[in-house]
Amino acid sequence: MAKLVLAGKANCPYYAKAELLADYLQANLPDFRVHKITQHPDKWEQWLHDICEMNGWEHRQSPIIWRELLDRGGKGLLLGGVNDFLEYAQHYYGITSMMLSEEMLDIAEENLQVHIEIEKEEEEIKSLIKPLQIWITSASASICYQLIPLLASGEVFGMTTEISIHLLDTDQFKDVLCGIIMEVEDMAFPLLHSISEHTEINEAFIQADIIIVLDDVLLNREVQSLENCIREVSEICQVYAPLIEKNAKSGVRVISSGKTFVNLKAMMIMTYGPSIKPENVIAVATSWESAAKAMLARKLNMNAAGVKDVIVWGNITGCNYIDLSHAKLYGYDCAIWGPANFPRPLLNVIYDSEWIHSEFLSAQSSLSSRVCHCVGMLPAHAVATVLRYWYHGSPPGEIVSVGILTKGQFSVPEGIVFSMPVRFHNGNWEVMTELEINETTQEVLGHLAHELIQEKLIALKEIEEMHPCGADK
Repeated sequence: MAKLVLAGKANCPYYAKAELLADYLQANLPDFRVHKITQHPDKWEQWLHDICEMNGWEHRQSPIIWRELLDRGGKGLLLGGVNDFLEYAQHYYGITSMMLSEEMLDIAEENLQVHIEIEKEEEEIKSLIKPLQIWITSASASICYQLIPLLASGEVFGMTTEISIHLLDTDQFKDVLCGIIMEVEDMAFPLLHSISEHTEINEAFIQADIIIVLDDVLLNREVQSLENCIREVSEICQVYAPLIEKNAKSGVRVISSGKTFVNLKAMMIMTYGPSIKPENVIAVATSWESAAKAMLARKLNMNAAGVKDVIVWGNITGCNYIDLSHAKLYGYDCAIWGPANFPRPLLNVIYDSEWIHSEFLSAQSSLSSRVCHCVGMLPAHAVATVLRYWYHGSPPGEIVSVGILTKGQFSVPEGIVFSMPVRFHNGNWEVMTELEINETTQEVLGHLAHELIQEKLIALKEIEEMHPCGADK
C-alpha cells in the first residue's frame, strides 16, 4: 500500500493541484491512501522548518509531499513538491493533472476559507472543554509526586472530568518540577489536559478551581521557637491569600495538607483572604484517621477497611484526640455474624480497655511519627480521598474528620480551625452535630481548643506587628 502525506499552505494553488490529483488516485486505486495537512499562511514557514528539521529534509516551498513507509517504520521518504508528485503519478500510475491556473486559484481560495472555518470550529470545541484547574504549592515535596497520579487517574473527579495541574515552587526547585512534568507527560493520562511548572509567585493560582497547600514549616525547638515557626507560616499565607483572592475563581476550594501547622495554614489563609469563602477552606485529617484504623485493625487481626467512624479532634498536626466512641467494625470475624452492612461497636469488641487507654492512646506519639515521617503515599491518598468526597459525597452515614472554621459546634470556641466529624454531600460538607459526646471528650476538646487559640493569638500578634493599623481579625 502507498500512503502519501500532502502538506501545504491553505491558500497555495499548487497544493490545490496536488490535492485533486491525490484525491483522484485514492478514489481509483485500491491500495493508494493520502493524508492531507493544511497550515494557515502565517504559520506555514515555521511548520515547514520544523518538519524538515525533524526529518532531515531540505524543502522550501508549498506543498511538501512525502511517502510514509508503512512496512518499515522510521521517517517518511520525501518526494518533493508538486512537480515531483506529478512525475511520481505519471511514472507509477500513468496519470497526470491538466488543471488550469484559474481553477487552481479558485480551489486555493476555497481551501483557505475551509481551513479558517475548521480552525474556528476547533477553537470553539476547545473552549467547551473546561478542565479543572488544580494548583499545588511546594510541589517539589514527595507527596506531590504521589498525588498527581491519583488526581489524573479519574478516580477523584470522575472519568469524564479533565484536569490541568499547575506546580508551584521556588526557582531552586525548577529542575525537580520539570522532572515531575516529564514523567507525568510520559504516563499519558487520558484525563490530564495539561501540566505546567510555575516559579513566579505573581502567576500563582490563575483561574484556580482547587488549591492544595503543602508548604511545611519544620518545628525544631533547638533551632527556632514556636513563635518563629508561626511567624513563618503567617508570612507564607500572607503571600498566598491575596493572590488567591486576585487570581483564583470565586468558588475556589483550598485544602491545607502537609506535616506541620495544617490548621494554622487554613486559618491564616482565611484571615489574610477575607473574601475567600470559609466553607471552601479545610484542613486534611484523613492521614490520622487511616493510621489509627490500621493500628486498630492490627490489634483485631482484621482488614483496616472494615474499621469506620474513627474521629480525629483538634489540631491535626499538633495535639489531637483519636475518639473511638463512635467507631464501628464491618466484617469482623467473631461469634456473631450478619450481612456485609452489619456494624459492631468497636469498644464492645475490644474488651481490653487497658490497651485502649494505655497502649493506643499513648501510642499517638508513635502514630504522629508514622504520619509525619511517611514518604508521601499516605498524605497523598488522604488529599485525594477528601477531594473525592468533596466532589462526589462521602459514603452514606460514614464519619470523615476535617479541620474547619468553628461556629460553636460541640461547644468548641468560634473562630479557630478545629478538626471535627463531617459528612460530604452535593459538593458541600456539614458538621455532624447530632453526634453525642461524653463529658470526658468535651473536657478534652476544651484543652485542644486552647492550644489552637494560643496559636491564633500568636499569629494575630504577628499581624499586628507587621500591620499595626490594618489588623482587624
